[in-house]
Amino acid sequence: MTTTADLPVVVIGAGPAGLAAAAHLVERGIEPMVLEAGDAAGATVREWSHVRLFSTWGEIVDPAAEKLLAPTGWTKPDAATYPSGGDWAGLYLQPLADVLGDRVRTSARVTGVSRTGRDRIVDADRETQPFVVHFTTADGGEERVFARAVIDASGTWTTPSPAGASGLPALGEKTAADRITYRVPDLKGPAVRDRYAGKRTAVIGSGASAFTALATLADLAQEEPGTHAVWILRRGISGSTFGGGTADQLPARGALGLAAKAAVDNGHADAVTGFRTEAIERDTDGRLILTGEDGRRLDPVDEAIVLTGFRPDLSFLSEIRLGLDERLQAPTELAPLIDPNQHSCGTVYPHGHRELSHPEPGIYLVGMKSYGRAPTFLAMTGYEQVRSIVAAIAGDLEAADKVELTLPETGVCGGAGLFDAPATDQADTGRCCAAPAPALVQIGVGTPLPVAAAEETPSSGSCC
Repeated sequence: MTTTADLPVVVIGAGPAGLAAAAHLVERGIEPMVLEAGDAAGATVREWSHVRLFSTWGEIVDPAAEKLLAPTGWTKPDAATYPSGGDWAGLYLQPLADVLGDRVRTSARVTGVSRTGRDRIVDADRETQPFVVHFTTADGGEERVFARAVIDASGTWTTPSPAGASGLPALGEKTAADRITYRVPDLKGPAVRDRYAGKRTAVIGSGASAFTALATLADLAQEEPGTHAVWILRRGISGSTFGGGTADQLPARGALGLAAKAAVDNGHADAVTGFRTEAIERDTDGRLILTGEDGRRLDPVDEAIVLTGFRPDLSFLSEIRLGLDERLQAPTELAPLIDPNQHSCGTVYPHGHRELSHPEPGIYLVGMKSYGRAPTFLAMTGYEQVRSIVAAIAGDLEAADKVELTLPETGVCGGAGLFDAPATDQADTGRCCAAPAPALVQIGVGTPLPVAAAEETPSSGSCC
């Protein structure tokens, strides 16, 4: 009978973290099997192909992946330039998947992970049993594969958070779905452009994606009279609302916040503060009326863009014994290190296989999914995660424990976890720093300056 050590490591998701994990496994002589729900590598990234990253090419290519690509003649694009999501998928993720070949299976949606012959209740001989992973195929068929370990890099893109401030959909939110999107719209498409041109649009959220949407709508307003945004924030406006500005060590990320401020200052958007959405109704014309928990009713809007973050889909891991923080839904040991109530992205400690482990040995959540509901995730964090995990799977604990990661400072003290707190002047709180007085810049999709997006998923969480 095949031993567990002879089995592949199943990697769920062929995005940046998943493909990097596969490259590290190959480098270690361990066979990966990557199961991707989409019909191509980087399927999620392709869905926001129109948005530009706020990290450069030099920060979003994994070293092991680059080594694997080198013999094919692949060369990294200019390390100082900012790719779009489409660039990242087409110029890096797809070539990497091509090198991995039939180790990557697309249109393979994972529906369940367990221990062979053991549901989550059974203790007997549990850790000696291989994992079994069930998935569906493009033709509707069902298959399973056995694995020595499982690395879940499926991200959070498919489970956006709702408009409702309670974490549940606002009353009426589902029935208003035809006028609500949970993504930054691509206004290059004529149909999408027509949806927002000359219209009044609510933008709900306070992070990078909300900034991008505001900048995009501001650009459209200059070309299409009547286009206007209503920016809905759950807290007030303070020095940190627009991000780190010129203090951000990722300049494009800082510029994005300044672009959102410019949209407000130039009259292309109105900010509604301290508004926690409770209900969404339709008026007689079908437009949307948002009602807050305090009873306020906003003037009707034609569309709503909800960018309140993402959350992990844990449904297919229900037979696995996970150790997750009750608030963030991140691994228990990792959660205190990334808690947005305490950390900005630049103060997150390096972490690896130990912080990402669970009561069930051999299962790891990596990339954006490892952060649960915590704010936006940088690709370089995911690459270091999978390097450490793969070293641990290979039995090289010395390398696995040597975790090194330096993240760029954001210039903002708090993260999205503070969005419900009253606005205060950060300079008076005794916490690390306040955002500088911003200098206005005009930046948006279609301009030569780099428009920011989140790594892994363009989440509307706070900083990175």
